[in-house]
Amino acid sequence: MLDKNLVREKLGFVQERLSTRGGKYPLDELMSADEERRNIMQRIEALRFRRNEASEAIGQLKKSGEDTFAQQARVKTISGKIKSLEETARAAENRLDALMHGLPNLPHNSTPIGIDETENIEVRRGGTPPPFDFTPLDHVDVAVKLGVLDMDRAAKIAGARFSLLRGTGALMERALINFMLDLHTREHGYQEVTPPFMANSASLFGTGNLPKFADDLFKVEKTDYYLIPTAEVPVTNIYQNETLNFADLPQKFVALTPCFRSEAGSYGKDVRGLIRQHQFNKVELVKFAEPDKSYDELENLTRNAEEVLRRLGLHYRVVALCTGDMGFSSAKTYDLEVWLPSQNRFREISSCSNFEAFQARRANIRYKTEDGKRQYVHTLNGSGVAIGRAWLAIMENYQQADGSVVVPEVLRPYMGGQEIIKKLS
Repeated sequence: MLDKNLVREKLGFVQERLSTRGGKYPLDELMSADEERRNIMQRIEALRFRRNEASEAIGQLKKSGEDTFAQQARVKTISGKIKSLEETARAAENRLDALMHGLPNLPHNSTPIGIDETENIEVRRGGTPPPFDFTPLDHVDVAVKLGVLDMDRAAKIAGARFSLLRGTGALMERALINFMLDLHTREHGYQEVTPPFMANSASLFGTGNLPKFADDLFKVEKTDYYLIPTAEVPVTNIYQNETLNFADLPQKFVALTPCFRSEAGSYGKDVRGLIRQHQFNKVELVKFAEPDKSYDELENLTRNAEEVLRRLGLHYRVVALCTGDMGFSSAKTYDLEVWLPSQNRFREISSCSNFEAFQARRANIRYKTEDGKRQYVHTLNGSGVAIGRAWLAIMENYQQADGSVVVPEVLRPYMGGQEIIKKLS
């Protein structure tokens, strides 16, 4: 959530930054609601002052034995007006809050300005695309032929956009998970946590998923629980309504969780295979940082996620998202995109974002500075990385002409030394 004082005092600046995102935002309506609320509060304060004066007068009259009936009736009338105005003020405050909650974060000045993904900027590349002397298949055809992926039985069990990994396919997913957790905890200094896989509405509000993106979530009927769309939600809310100490920052967490998304809408070819699933596993990186150091932490977090792809030997690129393609809560985002030979293009496998104080303000997460002041912390997160998309990228990039798949060297210790995935006879 944006700072209300910033919107009030620097409306032109806020308008300019939001305009770079595209779309229309109800800033005039918001300012009108704010003015209405403030006018009501001034009237309430004036009435309270009058009521206090009248109450004091009653006290003096009682001391002198005079009748106070008229003054008491006056106090009662004033109290009724105050109560009515307080209800009006609450309604105005709720309207103001609803408008504030619908405003996205302001893009950082280093975020490229653009309308959509066509104006994202490539920052760097890593690795090289594999050479093929045959036409590479997509991951579904490769994996189904090997007997390590069963989409049909997954659909029977649950429906479309679910998968069933079998045998070596399941083993490789477990290997990817263990490899990523070991890398981030042992070498990158993240603390591993296992959070709840459901979260309440307050937590989802804190990260910016609610109320705007309710349709993207799976809600548990007759409860306030939602299946988490990403570990970002529970891990960011570890410190909801708490104040950290500057000496304890940055705090760095890594979590493996399943992620659940409704994926409402049509996504063309993405509904085939593992690109866009209702349920998938992801290793998530979350940081809490001091404001003046958060952009250095974003660069480090992005490099940490990038290292996963580098060690897997996958061709990838890092892209700075433009203002029109960036997520609701983010001030700056880098996407990591992995090369898929079957599509002859890069596809997103991780988003690494700095939310500045946007989430912390919604979740009330602060830190105490060295001079004792309480300020909102900056939150960051990124996939480190999405397991399913790493799995399918290996299937495509390491496929061989005979239909087998070479296991990336870094995963072999996690797979009992297995070097090749072949179809079982």
